Amino acid sequence: MPELRYNVITRDWVIIATERAKRPDQFIRKQEERKVLPSFVANCPFCPGNEKMTPPETYVVPDSKTWQLRVTPNKFAAVSREGERSRTVRGIRRTVTGVGIHEVIVETPDHSKTTALLSDREVEIIVEAYLNRFVAASSDSRVEQVTIFKNHGDGAGTSLEHPHSQLIATPVITTQLRDRLMGALHHLDEYGECIFCRVLEQELAEGGRIVLETPHFVSFIPFAALTPFSLLIMPRRHMACFDEMKDGEAADLAHNLRNTLARLYHGLENPDYNYVIRTAPPENRGVKYYHWYVSIIPRLTKMAGFELGSGMFINVSLPEENASFLRGVKVE
Repeated sequence: MPELRYNVITRDWVIIATERAKRPDQFIRKQEERKVLPSFVANCPFCPGNEKMTPPETYVVPDSKTWQLRVTPNKFAAVSREGERSRTVRGIRRTVTGVGIHEVIVETPDHSKTTALLSDREVEIIVEAYLNRFVAASSDSRVEQVTIFKNHGDGAGTSLEHPHSQLIATPVITTQLRDRLMGALHHLDEYGECIFCRVLEQELAEGGRIVLETPHFVSFIPFAALTPFSLLIMPRRHMACFDEMKDGEAADLAHNLRNTLARLYHGLENPDYNYVIRTAPPENRGVKYYHWYVSIIPRLTKMAGFELGSGMFINVSLPEENASFLRGVKVE
């Protein structure tokens, strides 16, 4: 019989459709769908030698030949670096000037690489860049929320193949994040605990949905995963804000992230995916009720009429089986 599960972090009900559930191996991408990329593309704005095709970099990690990583303002930015933040209220209409920061993190000079195939050190350099740009964006008085994310593959919304992530800093905090902050605060008020710490504690105790444990981070498929193979990477230590990491934790996050993505890459034949760092806003740094994490969402199914109309997800897979499948994927 199908089962409805409640996701205590997102506060969504999920239908686990057991009677039409797919086996984990049924989500493997067909070989002919995989695209083989060259290491260099002459007209790619992110390939070495084409730096003039992008705005001047805001952060760079050099190497002996060219660079290992570079960050540049997005040429087609969603928000503008120039201007002042101002709010206008006219009756029930609310507007805020679209100021903020939109940057592209070019993760590697190699056009063909993906995070799953990089070394731990190369991914650590990416995480260090995330931290640097998060701190820089957070210091802007116009910025209220900083979102760091990656789109991998056409199905995840990527427009350029060259491996890259993005940062968008906005002058408002989104309703989704506000709701999660308030829900977590209410849980702390009622139970005296961080809901995220409680979830991690229970997942570790049960073990069946754990994918990878490293010294500072744990990756797992939630009990009420909204979609097949969706994962969380959560710090063991309570931290509300992404930039609260201490020495050694960034390197461990890099190892856990690369290893987890490698399990998806090898196990499901390089599926399209999004990941996002879900962090408290800078103004909530240090609070007891929120706990930042990385959300990884493979694009293996599509939202249809029921999901759009009801706000309830249908997951046609079992989180426990998916986690077991990923644990068995050899990546080292």
